[in-house]
Amino acid sequence: MVKHIVLWKLKEELSKEEKDKVKKEIKEGLLGLKGKIKEIVEIKVNTEGMEGSTVDVLLDTVFENEEALKTYAAHPDHVAVGMAKIKPFMAERICYDYEF
Repeated sequence: MVKHIVLWKLKEELSKEEKDKVKKEIKEGLLGLKGKIKEIVEIKVNTEGMEGSTVDVLLDTVFENEEALKTYAAHPDHVAVGMAKIKPFMAERICYDYEF
């Protein structure tokens, strides 16, 4: 099994209201991939971090193997969510993948 974790920090110039809207749309977009991309074993998205958090969005996904992760990464639905809902608002992205 492979765990794929991504953390995003949104652009500082976004107002709280804008960030809240963007986080909601990111969460809906990513969770909507579960029914479209068969390689996703499990997907969780958290946008309600505690006050001390230094990022705005957490994606926590599980795949059967590295090949499934690569398929997901290149899948057009995944790319579309990233390009429309994440990339325009993202200041920073941190990713960590590991086998377990």
